[in-house]
Amino acid sequence: MIAERLPQAKVLDLYAGTGALGLEAVSRGAREVVFVDNQTASLHVLRENIARCAATACSHIVSQDVATFLNARSPRHDESPFDLVFADPPYDIADLAPLLMRLDSSRKVASSGLVVIEHFKKVSLPLEAGCLRQVRQSRYGDTVLTMYRMARPTKADSCA
Repeated sequence: MIAERLPQAKVLDLYAGTGALGLEAVSRGAREVVFVDNQTASLHVLRENIARCAATACSHIVSQDVATFLNARSPRHDESPFDLVFADPPYDIADLAPLLMRLDSSRKVASSGLVVIEHFKKVSLPLEAGCLRQVRQSRYGDTVLTMYRMARPTKADSCA
């Protein structure tokens, strides 16, 4: 669904866990992936997987809570916005609107960027969150992938 966006993309993998989403992006041509997670066990496996995939040169790990990362500037990597953002938050987070609003206000998503949220089928997401506009939903069993496009306003317009 997003293969054409991956070559040379700058990718953000939030709640990275084992890094499967970000590493798949690297295997399909992403130039850089920033992995964000704060779980010690996940970070250990993530480091091993990055090394196993020979992706060390294009991977950056941020050992931090996702909300903290989105609210702060990070000197550890290039500050240019991300072309593609993956987020696979824990299924026990029932309200993902705050995550979407943080993503919007963080300015970490490129003006034509795509955000892909993986979530439980019973969690409903807003059609809009700031400048993020829902463009697609696909269900796979109990899992739903919801995609948003960034629609940065022109000077005359503004996002809700």
